[in-house]
Amino acid sequence: MDQGNTAFLLICAALVLLMTPGLAFFYGGLVKAKSVISMMMLSFGAIGLIGVLWVVYGYAIAFSGSEGVNLPFNIDTTNIGLAAVYEEASAPTGGYPLIAFAAFQATFAIITVALISGAIADRAKFGAWMLFAGLWATLVYFPVASWVFNFSLADDGSFSDGGWITYGLQETFGLGVIDFAGGTAVHINAGAAALALALVLGKRVGFAKGAHVPHNPPFVLLGAGLLWFGWFGFNAGSELAADGVAAVAFMNTIAAPAAALLAWLVIEKIRDGKPTSVGAASGAVAGLVAITPACASLTPGWAILLGVIAGALCALAVDLKFKLGFDDSLDVVGIHLVGGLIGTLYLGFFANGTGLFTGGDGTQLLVQAIAAFAVMIYSFVVAFIIGFAIEKTIGFRVTEEDEIAGIDPIVHGEAGYVLEAK
Repeated sequence: MDQGNTAFLLICAALVLLMTPGLAFFYGGLVKAKSVISMMMLSFGAIGLIGVLWVVYGYAIAFSGSEGVNLPFNIDTTNIGLAAVYEEASAPTGGYPLIAFAAFQATFAIITVALISGAIADRAKFGAWMLFAGLWATLVYFPVASWVFNFSLADDGSFSDGGWITYGLQETFGLGVIDFAGGTAVHINAGAAALALALVLGKRVGFAKGAHVPHNPPFVLLGAGLLWFGWFGFNAGSELAADGVAAVAFMNTIAAPAAALLAWLVIEKIRDGKPTSVGAASGAVAGLVAITPACASLTPGWAILLGVIAGALCALAVDLKFKLGFDDSLDVVGIHLVGGLIGTLYLGFFANGTGLFTGGDGTQLLVQAIAAFAVMIYSFVVAFIIGFAIEKTIGFRVTEEDEIAGIDPIVHGEAGYVLEAK
């Protein structure tokens, strides 16, 4: 066992887990003061529920070791409760125990589900959200993770076969999809589900541009900083080894979001006359989203260009909800769906050696598009069905009266800010 790589993987897993509390601060600062507890609890609820489901059966679905389109019933029964990887931990086949990899991938599942919650801020019931999160993870995230991340492990520790997005398309087109850390499985997946839920729940009371302003921009900046910090584990850790590829991914995780931050601020200055702290935070996250699939397959120069494109386009995309009439409260669609699509498709043009403009032909762009839109359509359809069913049965949305008053005391019996003396 390579103790260095094992330690690296475990540290990266801890970094990625920190991203979900970071997301809670990021989202919590964006909502109104009387909804901050509710908003943050959606992220912490995801940590609890998805963490348990991953151990019980999520890993067994996502990493069943079988080839092809992995449906929810395609499960490795030997890993129910992580039984097989637990037994393997003392004598690992490869350079690190698979239970370390299972822990790392658990944090991906958690953050992906938590991302969706930003689309339903200020108006969702906690119990309904938890039901949705469990069903969506089971029917969408775990299978899609298999499409993208799944592999078969040979006796010599090498990887082969696996999900249809990474391995199946390679057999068909001669080039596999490049998705180093989850542009499809995480960001496009979550962004499409967020759009579906925004349509199911409908608009907030008084929905209009400028009607809902962030109550705590310092929380937003703190959350963005924690997300960026954790993202180094997300991207560099996906190499599963402390080597040169991880170092490239690490460097690009600095370059792209830094450029995206600047691009977002420029767009704000031109459009609104003032660059904002929330814009800086949002731009950095947009760049992080875009570089996620691409971090190991671009030179730092191309990573900066990707950041500029993602920062500018996502800054423009967040206004689409006002033009198209869907209330994606905290811009999950504008940042994660759009940013994920940009990063995934950008590789079709600029991926090292295979991009259209970097020595390849149109094949890389074709397979990137197939993967991106397959995940987007599947996630949107299933999320819409689940959300619609919940809304029509137990109800997903709080009453308008509770929404106007602020849902923290109604749903959780707490207030985010208690200023009066006791």
